[in-house]
Amino acid sequence: MNRCLLLAGLVLALCGNPLRAEVTGRYIEARTCDVWTGPCFANAEMNLIGKHAVLGWQVEKGTVGAVKLDGLAVVAVVAARDTLGLKQTGKGKAVVIVDQRANPEQRQALIDLARKQGGALLDNVVGVMSAEVKLDVCNCAEGGCATLDAGVARIETRCLNTQHDKKCGNESAFFPPLVKGVKVEPALAVEHTFKGKGIGETWSDAGRRGAYLGSFSVR
Repeated sequence: MNRCLLLAGLVLALCGNPLRAEVTGRYIEARTCDVWTGPCFANAEMNLIGKHAVLGWQVEKGTVGAVKLDGLAVVAVVAARDTLGLKQTGKGKAVVIVDQRANPEQRQALIDLARKQGGALLDNVVGVMSAEVKLDVCNCAEGGCATLDAGVARIETRCLNTQHDKKCGNESAFFPPLVKGVKVEPALAVEHTFKGKGIGETWSDAGRRGAYLGSFSVR
């Protein structure tokens, strides 16, 4: 009898564990190299550019632990030693920008969410700041149109034109997204900038086929 009660208690604990709750929302990323490209261009850029990225998550619904995150957002700014998506020769640096509307518990939960999604890219977070963070996605039928504004970090994208935006004729999603658990499509980064402090570098990139836009889901 006691054994049955113990097993029942374990089942309830696992099923009701808030850490297993699903968090869903919008995801965007931009890099300083083309991700929708052919090997002819990608090989020429490897380990020369593409070492910087801005990643953004806007929660539509969900909790981390027992903390509700509906409507809040978090951004990670990454500077690596090598082209992102390749094997890194050393630790990079990251700054996390947290939605200024978050209370202390939500702030930590958003940081935890970004670090879980970012994996090794966010192993070395050298700074955390708060700002107004907005991710606006258009409702156009083709998708691909969005603006992320986090003050010192900004991304604006548009849909890729599979004919006009080609440069070598065999473009594909050469580099996968930087995080797992996302469903995304490549887009063109009309703007991709970081002008903040913390990682010792800033950048301003425009007109590059280096963005992804879509949704994320994580437990």
